[in-house]
Amino acid sequence: MKELFHRISWRSVITFTLFIILATAMWYGHAMQSVRNTHVPVHIVYTGKPSAIGLGEEGLPDKVMIEVRDIGARLNSYHRDPLQLTIDLRSYIHGEKGTIHVPSDALRRGISDILQGTSRLIETHPEEIRCTYFTEQEKSVTLAFAGSITPAMGYQISVPMQLSKKRVKIYGQDKKLAEIDTIYTEALAITDLSDTLQSDIALVAPAGIRTEFDSVGFKVAAEQFTEKKFTLPIRVTGVPEGCHIRLFPAVVEVSVRMGMSHFLKVQQNDIRVECHYSAEQQDKMDVEIRYTNPYITSAWVYPGAVEFILEQ
Repeated sequence: MKELFHRISWRSVITFTLFIILATAMWYGHAMQSVRNTHVPVHIVYTGKPSAIGLGEEGLPDKVMIEVRDIGARLNSYHRDPLQLTIDLRSYIHGEKGTIHVPSDALRRGISDILQGTSRLIETHPEEIRCTYFTEQEKSVTLAFAGSITPAMGYQISVPMQLSKKRVKIYGQDKKLAEIDTIYTEALAITDLSDTLQSDIALVAPAGIRTEFDSVGFKVAAEQFTEKKFTLPIRVTGVPEGCHIRLFPAVVEVSVRMGMSHFLKVQQNDIRVECHYSAEQQDKMDVEIRYTNPYITSAWVYPGAVEFILEQ
């Protein structure tokens, strides 16, 4: 093997390789300067369509294919930077229903305007654009999140799911619109949330229904939680007039949970512990926790029930 390696004429190999590279470069240069035809797509963006206008099943094409003639270098540029044509539909929609018709001469004129000056348009496919249209009924309905959110271990939701819009207009036939009161987002499952998440989420519309917009922004946040403990006296309600109740114990331990950023905003006077006396109770009453501080996310008490003696 080593002997074969030494017998190779490396000068010849290098000369042959250089020849191939030079020939390829010459062929490529010739191809870039020669005039030829090619097919390229033209992407179409439609503007000016009223929201309440629906399109027939045939729809509007999102692109047309064209055959164009020019030197290779310019034709390649159409593949690198795809062509885009904007069509304003306001010129083609008249009345509540009809046909959108972009004739061949208008389509060719628009495409020619976005081609380079040396390029010649040979043909377009399709040659013209046709689509029926009609006016749909509209209705405003509620937007709702359809997914699930699970905070990471040791975290809690600090900012509940908020959609950037609360309502959306929907379009369709009266019968279908009457059945819909809410449009839901896609079923997005958010797990192990430990920070603020802000993004867009798609809307899911029933068949035959169009929505005013396809997606909506959302925001949700989680932060680490902490706890505070308080020892609080129990207040008894419903005690018959002229009677007195002794509790055992008279005070309980209350634990409350809040986000770490709100630790100092939760105080003892935010919480009230109560028992409600009823003649049906024998010797124990359940302990209830009441709080108004919005930063408290959960609370529990120990013990959950206390013994009592009713004195008259």
